[in-house]
Amino acid sequence: MSALGRLGWPGAAAAAALAVLGAAVTSPWLLAPGDPLAIDPASAFTSPSAAHPLGTDESGRDVLTRIVHGAAASAGIGLAATAVGIGLGLVIGFTAGLGPRWLEAALGRVIEVLFALPTLVLALLLVAVLGPGTESSVLAIGLATAPGYARILRSRVRSVARSDYVAYARSEGVGGAALFARHIAPNTLWPLVATATLGIGQAIVWVSALSFLGLGTPPPSPEWGAMLDAGRVYISYAWWLTVFPGLAIVGTAVVLTVLGRRIGAVR
Repeated sequence: MSALGRLGWPGAAAAAALAVLGAAVTSPWLLAPGDPLAIDPASAFTSPSAAHPLGTDESGRDVLTRIVHGAAASAGIGLAATAVGIGLGLVIGFTAGLGPRWLEAALGRVIEVLFALPTLVLALLLVAVLGPGTESSVLAIGLATAPGYARILRSRVRSVARSDYVAYARSEGVGGAALFARHIAPNTLWPLVATATLGIGQAIVWVSALSFLGLGTPPPSPEWGAMLDAGRVYISYAWWLTVFPGLAIVGTAVVLTVLGRRIGAVR
């Protein structure tokens, strides 16, 4: 059975939607050839029509074009933040799971304390220290999500390290580096793949939340959270300025959640 067949129709549909998102990230001009920053005051606040399927904003910029071109900013920042979180989670998780007992206990307490804090609250605290901006958003979300990844990995590493097949490999004289490469790493990293897929969607939501609060990517960038922030002022008579960017955020998170759950189920 093919990989898409094993994912089932929900996973296949999510994968197809993710392919469209990937095209928007890598080649947005193929889906929306216009300039997302080009203003046309005469066309301001045009409701959805044939000329502008998702309407225009207060400066006459096409909303569809801005959403398509903004995929690179929103998804790119979410992906970068997830990469930071996973990188830190790998270091902390493997250190805690394979280190001496006192180090495992110390890191375990730190992980549990940080994990108890809501991710967005922790990200807001970090942005307050780092200052607003795109780079700060990436670091803040990455640092805030790292405890969750570390917690999952630490638990998995401890379980695998105490398994019978690892004990048998040790009895056969397999050394530490070879044992890690052949048995521990392959059997602990797969659950992180599904979790990371889910995490990218969550990171996009959190990054958009920071931008909505004015702490992330500043306007006139077509980043989806920044578009929400700009459109909320006009929501009473230009609903499309908030509805469509919001649907882009929610839709992307749903697609990645479905795909992440299907990946986890396949294993």
